[in-house]
Amino acid sequence: MPNTKSAIRRVKRVKRQSLVNKLRRSRYKLAIKKINKLIEKKDIKEINKFFPTFQSELMKIAKTGVVKKENASRKIARVSKKIKKINK
Repeated sequence: MPNTKSAIRRVKRVKRQSLVNKLRRSRYKLAIKKINKLIEKKDIKEINKFFPTFQSELMKIAKTGVVKKENASRKIARVSKKIKKINK
């Protein structure tokens, strides 16, 4: 249990930030799942529509530090590679 006032405030702040990070991680995973479903369906039109949003979403989350930038970049690159295979 925190004893000082600053420690008490810090605990509250950490709880709030944990919730925010949980939401961000959830959005990250949902974006990945959605693009993977579209790739499975091979719905080129929907993929091309959603891909810029997907990239933006992942990089926004990476920028905040919830996941590392390299991780997000790698996911984007792999998805992009799969999309190129479908387009051929």
